[in-house]
Amino acid sequence: MARSKNSPEFEIEVDGEPYIWRLHRQPQWSSDTNEWRGMALAARHKEGQREAVMEFPPGPQRKFGTPQLQPALIDVELVARAIASAIVAGWEPLSRGKTVAIVVDETGG
Repeated sequence: MARSKNSPEFEIEVDGEPYIWRLHRQPQWSSDTNEWRGMALAARHKEGQREAVMEFPPGPQRKFGTPQLQPALIDVELVARAIASAIVAGWEPLSRGKTVAIVVDETGG
């Protein structure tokens, strides 16, 4: 099944390597765990296939009617730190395999 393109993809360079990232999940309420969940970013090496999903802790809940988080407004330094943290945590971007989920802190570390 093809992945839908709900969120645009952006290029970023981390430690001299090109990556593609996108907003994987908006901050939202999860009925499964009965709690508020933070945003998640997905990234892959520009020449690779294996993705990493970096999950951020939940921030304050949005008020009703607040516009959704815009991917273009996410700080690129936050994305770069999250990708670097995923690599340190064991993600091998040029390997093949399943998507890796990495939990990062609010600063991407």
